Amino acid sequence: MKASDVMTRDVLTVGRETSVANAIRMMLDNNISGLPVLDNGKVVGILTEGDLLRRGETGTERHRPRWLEILMGPGRMAGEYVRTHGRKVEEIMTTNVISVAGDTPLDEVVGLMERRRIKRLPVVEGDVLVGVVSRLDLLRALLRAIEAQHSEHRSDDAIREQILAELAKAAWVPKDGLSISVKDGVVDLNGVILEEKERQALRVVAENVPGVRAVEDNLVWIEPVSGTVVDPPPGERPARDR
Repeated sequence: MKASDVMTRDVLTVGRETSVANAIRMMLDNNISGLPVLDNGKVVGILTEGDLLRRGETGTERHRPRWLEILMGPGRMAGEYVRTHGRKVEEIMTTNVISVAGDTPLDEVVGLMERRRIKRLPVVEGDVLVGVVSRLDLLRALLRAIEAQHSEHRSDDAIREQILAELAKAAWVPKDGLSISVKDGVVDLNGVILEEKERQALRVVAENVPGVRAVEDNLVWIEPVSGTVVDPPPGERPARDR
């Protein structure tokens, strides 16, 4: 999927001259945590909750020792004062806006969010805003994918073939002694595992294949050094419905 597949297209925005109070009111009334700032249709900034945490009105502006203020210099201190007391959006907004194109793959979108620790990304064509991808949009896309996957009906042979194909791509899969059968949508896992985490991972592989109704866990955990059969934690072995 791409950014354009999941983005919100009807985006609330503000201008440079919008008052901070009106911007906050828009965020509260619409239950959103950020607003792109536009100038003639182009994205010039973004106002987020983070830009509003340190404010003089609430007494949350930073208080530093005098010696540190001297080291920072008057220019930096003046700029910080504007950000904590400014009345217009342009005075406090984040101007270094990170954006993506509509055809940006979702894994790149998520990677940007993780690396930059941000919750939303404007989607642009040129400099023109066409949408926003937020973490909430990603959750909606995930839910749609899960629901579509679980509603699909497939034959037992097709289910087994997909499970085997997924396992063939994973480096952690036990190399020998693993048997998988499927009957009426119920997957039966048999064989030997050397780590308890392998049990959970094998079940997750099966549960994520469309058409699977339940997973029957008959795996045996053997400690590789001593060869001792280890009982699974309580509640780990019963069949699990999807």
